[in-house]
Amino acid sequence: MYYQVVSQCTQNVKNLEGCLDKAEQHASARKFDVNVLVTSRLAPDMKPFSYQIQSACDYLKGAAAWLSGQTPPKYDDNETTFAELRARIRKTVAFAQSVKEDQYAGAGERKVSFSWAPGKIMSGKDYLLQMVIPNAYFHLSMAYAILRTNGVDVGKMDFLGPINLIGA
Repeated sequence: MYYQVVSQCTQNVKNLEGCLDKAEQHASARKFDVNVLVTSRLAPDMKPFSYQIQSACDYLKGAAAWLSGQTPPKYDDNETTFAELRARIRKTVAFAQSVKEDQYAGAGERKVSFSWAPGKIMSGKDYLLQMVIPNAYFHLSMAYAILRTNGVDVGKMDFLGPINLIGA
């Protein structure tokens, strides 16, 4: 279960690159610097596009690490361009894909602690179901929505990415 979920989250984070491609095409066609979208947000009190990508990546690398018994790599949250956001996505995906399926053995019973909740822990299962999945998809959705609200022609299939259909 854990490997498949991390694998699915990896695919969804990778799908962001296609959305970045479309944003770059949109900016080029309308003759503006695509990097202005890095600070775009849906509401004044909301975190910007860059934060949404950083957070989606953080939940993916955190899940891959904590559920496999590792410590997640530390990334500085200093991306200010699409090129830097693309690099963040790629290094996150590379890390998640470096974790082998057998490393997730016992993931549900692993204990995960948080710097923001000293003395508190979650089981790997609860961490995955209550923190990783909802937060990863929240930030992915917000990144998509920010692009969409700025006129980028992204649709549901850009968010979902490739679907593995088989014959009946």
